[in-house]
Amino acid sequence: MKRQDLIFIIGVAVLLLPFFICRPVYSWYHTFNAEHGMVMSFLKFAILSTLGEMIGLRISAGVYTRKGFGILPRMLVWGVLGMGINAAMIIFSNGTPVFLQYLGMNDAVSLFQAPGISWRKVLVAFAVSVSMNTIFAPVFMTLHKITDTHILMQGGTLRGFFTPLHMGEIMAGLNWRVLWGFVFKKTIPFFWFPAHTITFLLPGNMRVLCAALLGVALGILLAIAARKGEK
Repeated sequence: MKRQDLIFIIGVAVLLLPFFICRPVYSWYHTFNAEHGMVMSFLKFAILSTLGEMIGLRISAGVYTRKGFGILPRMLVWGVLGMGINAAMIIFSNGTPVFLQYLGMNDAVSLFQAPGISWRKVLVAFAVSVSMNTIFAPVFMTLHKITDTHILMQGGTLRGFFTPLHMGEIMAGLNWRVLWGFVFKKTIPFFWFPAHTITFLLPGNMRVLCAALLGVALGILLAIAARKGEK
């Protein structure tokens, strides 16, 4: 283990441990999360998913950050995307069970909201995950790649981030072969379908936190995708 790894681990521990070992801090988090869900979604994704990208950079380039990486712009993007993910989770976790009832599974809504786990509830959670990741995830992943490219093009600065985003130019330059062949075609069905099935089996107040923690896994997957793009 290198010195930078030790510093990174200690920093993450200092940031997260109080929420696990200090009851007043956890109580504050629980209350604030219940009252200001979108704000907490911004903060969770801004911190955790950016940490995931830093880990991904460590895997692909051997460092946690470098010139032009743009930690602050990435945190801002992840925060906004996190609010979008929270909205998507609310929409699909409510809409999909209703659609299943429309198709004939008459107890889908009550089953999904009931405590405990059964194979039929797992089936509903899987349907929610599949619908969200099929409809929302490709748009989300493409938008993230576009903003990521914009950050790199502007040298990772906040000032550069707020310059006009040349959407058409960036989209034309994306590696769609990797985006489709790996990110969409492999990570969505083989990772995100099962991962979000588990997420939707959790209580509602835990789902966004779980999704944000999965941002660490996303950072690793993005690092793998970047390596594939280089090849």
